[in-house]
Amino acid sequence: MQTMRHTTFALTLAAVRALTTAPLHDVTPLIKSAPLSNKLNCDVFFKMDCAQPPGSFKLRGIGATVKEAVENGADGVVSSSGGNAGLATAHAARALGIACTVVLPTTTPDAVRRKLEKEYGAEVIVEGAVWDEANERAKQLAAEYERPLVHPFEGETTWKGHSTLVQEVDEQLAEIGKKMDAIVCCVGGGGLLAGVLRGVGTRDDCAIVAAETHGADSFAQSFKAGTPATIPITSIAKSLGAGTPSPIVLRDALSSKRVHPHVVSDAAAVRACVDRLDALYREADSRERL
Repeated sequence: MQTMRHTTFALTLAAVRALTTAPLHDVTPLIKSAPLSNKLNCDVFFKMDCAQPPGSFKLRGIGATVKEAVENGADGVVSSSGGNAGLATAHAARALGIACTVVLPTTTPDAVRRKLEKEYGAEVIVEGAVWDEANERAKQLAAEYERPLVHPFEGETTWKGHSTLVQEVDEQLAEIGKKMDAIVCCVGGGGLLAGVLRGVGTRDDCAIVAAETHGADSFAQSFKAGTPATIPITSIAKSLGAGTPSPIVLRDALSSKRVHPHVVSDAAAVRACVDRLDALYREADSRERL
Protein backbone atom coordinates (compact mmCIF):
# COMPACT_ATOMS: atom_id res chain seq x y z
CA MET A 1 0.00 0.00 0.00
CA GLN A 2 1.32 3.47 -0.92
CA THR A 3 0.17 6.60 0.88
CA MET A 4 0.87 10.27 1.17
CA ARG A 5 0.37 12.24 4.36
CA HIS A 6 -3.24 13.20 5.04
CA THR A 7 -3.61 17.00 4.96
CA THR A 8 -6.31 19.57 5.71
CA PHE A 9 -7.05 22.74 3.75
CA ALA A 10 -9.00 25.83 4.76
CA LEU A 11 -11.74 26.99 2.41
CA THR A 12 -10.20 29.72 0.25
CA LEU A 13 -11.70 32.87 -1.21
CA ALA A 14 -11.33 31.26 -4.63
CA ALA A 15 -13.49 28.36 -3.45
CA VAL A 16 -16.18 30.66 -2.17
CA ARG A 17 -16.22 32.55 -5.46
CA ALA A 18 -16.30 29.33 -7.46
CA LEU A 19 -19.47 28.26 -5.68
CA THR A 20 -21.37 31.15 -7.25
CA THR A 21 -19.93 30.88 -10.75
CA ALA A 22 -20.34 28.54 -13.71
CA PRO A 23 -19.88 24.75 -13.43
CA LEU A 24 -16.34 23.43 -13.28
CA HIS A 25 -16.57 21.64 -16.63
CA ASP A 26 -16.06 23.20 -20.06
CA VAL A 27 -18.34 23.19 -23.09
CA THR A 28 -16.54 20.84 -25.49
CA PRO A 29 -16.52 20.63 -29.30
CA LEU A 30 -18.82 18.41 -31.34
CA ILE A 31 -16.87 17.21 -34.37
CA LYS A 32 -18.26 15.42 -37.43
CA SER A 33 -16.35 12.33 -38.50
CA ALA A 34 -16.24 12.28 -42.30
CA PRO A 35 -14.82 8.71 -42.50
CA LEU A 36 -17.46 7.21 -40.21
CA SER A 37 -20.25 9.28 -41.73
CA ASN A 38 -19.31 8.02 -45.19
CA LYS A 39 -18.90 4.44 -44.01
CA LEU A 40 -22.26 4.31 -42.19
CA ASN A 41 -24.14 6.59 -44.59
CA CYS A 42 -25.31 8.90 -41.82
CA ASP A 43 -23.96 11.86 -39.86
CA VAL A 44 -21.61 10.67 -37.10
CA PHE A 45 -20.25 13.14 -34.56
CA PHE A 46 -17.74 12.86 -31.73
CA LYS A 47 -18.46 14.75 -28.51
CA MET A 48 -14.93 15.69 -27.49
CA ASP A 49 -15.13 15.46 -23.71
CA CYS A 50 -11.55 14.23 -23.73
CA ALA A 51 -10.90 17.99 -23.93
CA GLN A 52 -12.18 18.52 -20.37
CA PRO A 53 -9.35 19.75 -18.09
CA PRO A 54 -8.77 16.35 -16.40
CA GLY A 55 -9.30 14.48 -19.68
CA SER A 56 -12.78 12.95 -19.51
CA PHE A 57 -16.51 13.59 -19.16
CA LYS A 58 -16.30 12.68 -15.46
CA LEU A 59 -15.73 16.31 -14.48
CA ARG A 60 -19.30 17.17 -15.44
CA GLY A 61 -20.97 15.10 -12.76
CA ILE A 62 -18.19 14.68 -10.26
CA GLY A 63 -17.45 18.41 -10.37
CA ALA A 64 -21.07 19.06 -9.44
CA THR A 65 -20.88 16.53 -6.59
CA VAL A 66 -17.66 18.00 -5.18
CA LYS A 67 -19.16 21.46 -5.44
CA GLU A 68 -22.23 20.27 -3.55
CA ALA A 69 -19.99 18.79 -0.84
CA VAL A 70 -18.25 22.15 -0.35
CA GLU A 71 -21.59 23.94 -0.22
CA ASN A 72 -22.52 21.54 2.58
CA GLY A 73 -19.37 22.45 4.52
CA ALA A 74 -16.87 19.74 3.53
CA ASP A 75 -13.18 20.64 3.79
CA GLY A 76 -12.18 17.63 1.69
CA VAL A 77 -13.44 14.60 -0.22
CA VAL A 78 -12.48 10.96 -0.72
CA SER A 79 -12.66 9.15 -4.06
CA SER A 80 -12.14 5.63 -5.34
CA SER A 81 -11.20 5.29 -8.98
CA GLY A 82 -9.57 3.35 -11.75
CA GLY A 83 -8.27 6.68 -13.05
CA ASN A 84 -10.70 9.14 -14.66
CA ALA A 85 -13.01 9.64 -11.68
CA GLY A 86 -10.07 10.27 -9.37
CA LEU A 87 -8.60 12.83 -11.75
CA ALA A 88 -11.96 14.61 -12.00
CA THR A 89 -12.39 14.61 -8.21
CA ALA A 90 -8.86 15.91 -7.63
CA HIS A 91 -9.28 18.61 -10.28
CA ALA A 92 -12.56 19.80 -8.74
CA ALA A 93 -11.13 19.69 -5.22
CA ARG A 94 -8.12 21.75 -6.23
CA ALA A 95 -10.33 24.28 -8.03
CA LEU A 96 -12.43 24.65 -4.88
CA GLY A 97 -9.47 24.74 -2.50
CA ILE A 98 -10.23 21.60 -0.51
CA ALA A 99 -8.32 18.39 0.25
CA CYS A 100 -8.69 15.24 -1.82
CA THR A 101 -7.85 11.60 -1.16
CA VAL A 102 -7.99 9.10 -4.04
CA VAL A 103 -7.79 5.32 -3.60
CA LEU A 104 -6.57 3.52 -6.71
CA PRO A 105 -6.40 -0.22 -7.47
CA THR A 106 -3.01 -1.66 -8.36
CA THR A 107 -4.06 -1.91 -12.02
CA THR A 108 -4.12 1.89 -12.41
CA PRO A 109 -1.13 3.13 -14.43
CA ASP A 110 1.63 4.84 -12.45
CA ALA A 111 1.22 7.91 -14.68
CA VAL A 112 -2.24 8.49 -13.22
CA ARG A 113 -0.93 8.28 -9.67
CA ARG A 114 1.89 10.72 -10.44
CA LYS A 115 -0.52 13.16 -12.06
CA LEU A 116 -2.83 13.04 -9.05
CA GLU A 117 0.05 13.75 -6.70
CA LYS A 118 2.10 16.25 -8.67
CA GLU A 119 -0.51 18.19 -10.64
CA TYR A 120 -3.42 18.10 -8.21
CA GLY A 121 -1.73 17.64 -4.83
CA ALA A 122 -4.01 14.75 -3.92
CA GLU A 123 -3.32 12.16 -1.26
CA VAL A 124 -3.02 8.87 -3.13
CA ILE A 125 -3.49 5.40 -1.71
CA VAL A 126 -2.98 2.30 -3.84
CA GLU A 127 -4.88 -0.71 -2.56
CA GLY A 128 -6.78 -3.64 -4.03
CA ALA A 129 -6.41 -5.59 -7.24
CA VAL A 130 -9.64 -4.15 -8.70
CA TRP A 131 -11.75 -1.02 -8.24
CA ASP A 132 -14.27 -2.77 -5.97
CA GLU A 133 -11.52 -3.45 -3.43
CA ALA A 134 -10.20 0.10 -3.68
CA ASN A 135 -13.71 1.38 -3.07
CA GLU A 136 -13.99 -0.54 0.20
CA ARG A 137 -10.84 1.19 1.43
CA ALA A 138 -12.20 4.55 0.29
CA LYS A 139 -15.34 3.98 2.38
CA GLN A 140 -13.18 3.34 5.44
CA LEU A 141 -11.14 6.49 4.87
CA ALA A 142 -14.23 8.64 4.30
CA ALA A 143 -15.52 7.54 7.71
CA GLU A 144 -12.09 8.03 9.32
CA TYR A 145 -11.56 11.50 7.83
CA GLU A 146 -15.22 12.45 8.29
CA ARG A 147 -15.41 13.56 4.69
CA PRO A 148 -17.86 12.76 1.87
CA LEU A 149 -17.16 9.83 -0.42
CA VAL A 150 -17.37 10.88 -4.08
CA HIS A 151 -18.46 7.72 -5.84
CA PRO A 152 -17.15 7.30 -9.41
CA PHE A 153 -20.54 6.43 -10.90
CA GLU A 154 -23.33 6.62 -8.31
CA GLY A 155 -25.32 9.65 -7.14
CA GLU A 156 -28.13 11.79 -8.52
CA THR A 157 -26.05 14.98 -8.48
CA THR A 158 -23.33 13.25 -10.50
CA TRP A 159 -25.88 11.88 -12.98
CA LYS A 160 -27.50 15.29 -13.40
CA GLY A 161 -24.08 16.77 -14.08
CA HIS A 162 -23.36 14.15 -16.74
CA SER A 163 -26.70 14.93 -18.39
CA THR A 164 -25.31 18.31 -19.46
CA LEU A 165 -23.38 16.45 -22.16
CA VAL A 166 -26.65 15.54 -23.91
CA GLN A 167 -28.00 19.05 -23.50
CA GLU A 168 -24.86 20.47 -25.14
CA VAL A 169 -25.05 18.03 -28.05
CA ASP A 170 -28.70 18.95 -28.64
CA GLU A 171 -27.80 22.65 -28.71
CA GLN A 172 -24.78 22.15 -30.97
CA LEU A 173 -26.73 20.03 -33.44
CA ALA A 174 -29.61 22.52 -33.46
CA GLU A 175 -27.16 25.21 -34.60
CA ILE A 176 -26.61 23.27 -37.84
CA GLY A 177 -30.21 22.18 -38.24
CA LYS A 178 -29.80 18.59 -37.07
CA LYS A 179 -31.00 16.44 -34.20
CA MET A 180 -29.69 13.38 -32.41
CA ASP A 181 -31.18 10.02 -33.42
CA ALA A 182 -28.85 7.84 -31.35
CA ILE A 183 -26.03 8.23 -28.86
CA VAL A 184 -23.26 5.70 -28.22
CA CYS A 185 -21.60 5.78 -24.81
CA CYS A 186 -19.18 3.54 -22.98
CA VAL A 187 -20.31 1.86 -19.77
CA GLY A 188 -18.34 0.91 -16.69
CA GLY A 189 -20.42 1.28 -13.56
CA GLY A 190 -23.07 3.23 -15.44
CA GLY A 191 -22.60 6.86 -14.38
CA LEU A 192 -22.38 8.27 -17.91
CA LEU A 193 -25.28 6.10 -19.03
CA ALA A 194 -27.38 7.46 -16.15
CA GLY A 195 -26.58 10.99 -17.29
CA VAL A 196 -27.45 10.16 -20.89
CA LEU A 197 -30.77 8.65 -19.80
CA ARG A 198 -31.58 11.79 -17.84
CA GLY A 199 -30.48 14.02 -20.68
CA VAL A 200 -32.57 12.17 -23.25
CA GLY A 201 -35.55 12.20 -20.89
CA THR A 202 -38.88 10.86 -22.05
CA ARG A 203 -38.45 11.45 -25.78
CA ASP A 204 -38.75 8.28 -27.83
CA ASP A 205 -36.78 9.34 -30.92
CA CYS A 206 -33.26 8.70 -29.59
CA ALA A 207 -31.73 5.27 -29.10
CA ILE A 208 -28.89 4.71 -26.62
CA VAL A 209 -26.12 2.20 -27.33
CA ALA A 210 -24.23 1.09 -24.20
CA ALA A 211 -20.80 -0.12 -25.33
CA GLU A 212 -18.42 -2.38 -23.37
CA THR A 213 -15.55 -4.75 -24.03
CA HIS A 214 -15.58 -8.47 -23.25
CA GLY A 215 -14.22 -8.96 -19.77
CA ALA A 216 -15.61 -5.62 -18.59
CA ASP A 217 -19.20 -6.21 -19.70
CA SER A 218 -20.92 -6.39 -16.34
CA PHE A 219 -23.69 -4.08 -17.54
CA ALA A 220 -24.50 -6.15 -20.64
CA GLN A 221 -24.58 -9.34 -18.62
CA SER A 222 -26.74 -7.68 -15.97
CA PHE A 223 -29.07 -6.27 -18.63
CA LYS A 224 -29.53 -9.73 -20.13
CA ALA A 225 -30.17 -11.29 -16.72
CA GLY A 226 -32.46 -8.47 -15.60
CA THR A 227 -30.57 -8.16 -12.32
CA PRO A 228 -27.09 -6.93 -11.28
CA ALA A 229 -24.37 -9.43 -12.13
CA THR A 230 -20.81 -9.47 -10.82
CA ILE A 231 -17.98 -10.55 -13.12
CA PRO A 232 -14.17 -10.74 -12.92
CA ILE A 233 -12.49 -7.95 -14.89
CA THR A 234 -10.22 -9.36 -17.59
CA SER A 235 -10.44 -6.66 -20.28
CA ILE A 236 -7.54 -4.31 -20.95
CA ALA A 237 -10.09 -1.46 -20.74
CA LYS A 238 -9.37 -0.93 -17.04
CA SER A 239 -11.38 2.29 -16.79
CA LEU A 240 -14.49 0.22 -17.59
CA GLY A 241 -13.61 -2.26 -14.88
CA ALA A 242 -16.59 -2.15 -12.52
CA GLY A 243 -17.34 -5.72 -11.50
CA THR A 244 -20.97 -4.82 -10.80
CA PRO A 245 -22.93 -1.98 -12.43
CA SER A 246 -25.12 0.46 -10.53
CA PRO A 247 -28.40 -1.30 -9.71
CA ILE A 248 -30.29 1.99 -10.07
CA VAL A 249 -28.83 2.67 -13.51
CA LEU A 250 -29.60 -0.91 -14.56
CA ARG A 251 -33.19 -0.51 -13.40
CA ASP A 252 -33.57 2.76 -15.30
CA ALA A 253 -32.00 1.28 -18.44
CA LEU A 254 -34.29 -1.73 -18.39
CA SER A 255 -37.39 0.41 -17.92
CA SER A 256 -36.43 2.94 -20.59
CA LYS A 257 -36.83 0.44 -23.46
CA ARG A 258 -34.32 2.44 -25.51
CA VAL A 259 -30.97 1.15 -24.24
CA HIS A 260 -29.14 -1.40 -26.42
CA PRO A 261 -26.01 -3.04 -24.91
CA HIS A 262 -23.19 -3.75 -27.36
CA VAL A 263 -20.06 -5.72 -26.45
CA VAL A 264 -16.86 -5.93 -28.53
CA SER A 265 -13.50 -7.58 -28.07
CA ASP A 266 -10.45 -5.72 -26.78
CA ALA A 267 -8.87 -6.29 -30.19
CA ALA A 268 -11.83 -4.71 -32.01
CA ALA A 269 -11.80 -1.70 -29.67
CA VAL A 270 -8.07 -1.14 -30.17
CA ARG A 271 -8.39 -1.62 -33.91
CA ALA A 272 -11.15 1.00 -34.08
CA CYS A 273 -8.96 3.48 -32.18
CA VAL A 274 -6.02 2.83 -34.50
CA ASP A 275 -8.24 3.17 -37.56
CA ARG A 276 -9.58 6.47 -36.24
CA LEU A 277 -6.09 7.83 -35.63
CA ASP A 278 -4.99 6.63 -39.05
CA ALA A 279 -7.94 8.43 -40.66
CA LEU A 280 -7.07 11.63 -38.79
CA TYR A 281 -3.45 11.35 -39.91
CA ARG A 282 -4.44 10.87 -43.56
CA GLU A 283 -6.84 13.80 -43.35
CA ALA A 284 -4.18 16.06 -41.82
CA ASP A 285 -1.63 14.92 -44.40
CA SER A 286 -3.98 15.67 -47.30
CA ARG A 287 -4.61 19.16 -45.95
CA GLU A 288 -0.89 19.85 -45.80
CA ARG A 289 -0.55 18.84 -49.46
CA LEU A 290 -3.22 21.31 -50.62
